[in-house]
Amino acid sequence: MLSAIALAALIQSAPASEDIVIPSEPAPLHGTLLTPVDARAAAVLIPGSGPTDRDGNQMPAIQAATLRLMAEALADDGIATVRIDKRGVGASAMAALSEDALRFDHMAEDARAWAAELAQRTGRDCVWLMGHSEGGLVAQVAAADNPQVCGVVLLASAGRPAADILREQLAALPQPLNDQAMDGLSEMEAGRTVETIPGLEALFRPSVQPYLISWFRHDPRALAAAWDRPMLIVHATRDIQVNAADADAWATAQPNAARLDLEGVNHVLKAAPEDRAGNIAVYADPDAPLAEGLADAVAAFILGN
Repeated sequence: MLSAIALAALIQSAPASEDIVIPSEPAPLHGTLLTPVDARAAAVLIPGSGPTDRDGNQMPAIQAATLRLMAEALADDGIATVRIDKRGVGASAMAALSEDALRFDHMAEDARAWAAELAQRTGRDCVWLMGHSEGGLVAQVAAADNPQVCGVVLLASAGRPAADILREQLAALPQPLNDQAMDGLSEMEAGRTVETIPGLEALFRPSVQPYLISWFRHDPRALAAAWDRPMLIVHATRDIQVNAADADAWATAQPNAARLDLEGVNHVLKAAPEDRAGNIAVYADPDAPLAEGLADAVAAFILGN
């Protein structure tokens, strides 16, 4: 049984968790600030695509809690974090924008606002941006020309342009659908909307095209090449969503970046079997730990830069 003194010491050394809010339109944005005693650095954790919440979950399919586990592990290493509910998700649901009004840059602007809030709350001149999956591109866009960002950590993030990845995913479409899809992507890359393509309404519906155009405008390679502060690229060898070509693209564009390859680890940054079904099953396992050594390696990079 713990003595009263030992228990008090444990309580005093535990990181403080606080729900925080920043102003936004049409409603505030919400997040969780986790602050260890004597924090030595601070980072904003940015979720990936879709309705991913502050913990890195999309219920019920994704319950890996990747970002919550990362925040808790970084706190053990002396790094404060804020993990965020994106607009339209979780406690930030009321901040949702209509599909035809949403742009990729809204997410980057929100990340910049969170960075400013975290810097103010922790008394730091700069903070880190750490993005998982699509959050990596959000981090890079938000960090560009932003003196409040010390560096970026890209966790299983695509390093190739979004339109190129979509071309790869749509390559197996039969003709003439294939040509129509490729032409549509090229038009949107050029900033032009296209007619809805029968059979591909989900991708080419009019209301989502402005968002896609705004997304296609950002080339991860160009952002990385222009980056002059610390960058860590984390690649998982059993990632079935983001492959080695993406990590290679980041690294080629920015040769000064550090790179960490995690063997036998999947997209949610946990150890996973080779078979696809077993890999996907890990996405729904909140009890599986983060890949061994990952958080410590990330913390060492942040604290060393």
